[in-house]
Amino acid sequence: MALRKSYPDLLTLYLLLLLSHVIVASGYGYGPNPNTEMPRNIEKEKFFPRVFSVQGVVYCKSASKVLPLKGGVMRITCLGIDKYGYETAPFSKLSRPTDANGYFLTKLSSQLLRDVGGLNITHCNAFLHTSRHKICPFATDFNRGLSGAPLSAYRTLGSTDMRLYSIGPFIYGSNPPQF
Repeated sequence: MALRKSYPDLLTLYLLLLLSHVIVASGYGYGPNPNTEMPRNIEKEKFFPRVFSVQGVVYCKSASKVLPLKGGVMRITCLGIDKYGYETAPFSKLSRPTDANGYFLTKLSSQLLRDVGGLNITHCNAFLHTSRHKICPFATDFNRGLSGAPLSAYRTLGSTDMRLYSIGPFIYGSNPPQF
């Protein structure tokens, strides 16, 4: 009879021990989790300036002809780190449609990101976004137009700290890309 009364107590104790092992093994509880990424050292990072611009040219390739594409839109996607050193989710800005020469110029500002959220931009990539041209509707990966061209080469404009990044050229084609 005494064994029957202690059996539920032993089962409860066993389940509690099993549950505590599951909680510890899953990373919940106290102590550092070895699977989490440590924040980056903000002082060692190189950030984009408060205001910068991106320029480039987009072309249409149909058969053997390569012509400037009017109406192409680029997407500039950036990543940053917050004031605690953690990487942010990506955020993007679309360019205005390219002109008759296929040229685009986009101005970006990280001023509001820094002032409100303490965010700093660490790197950006440019992507082909859309084409309004019916003959060349397909983005190609020429100069990493599909996979993302990193913004790296720049020149400083005038006496300001304004940077102008030049990327591309990029190409839309008349045939879908083959992978």
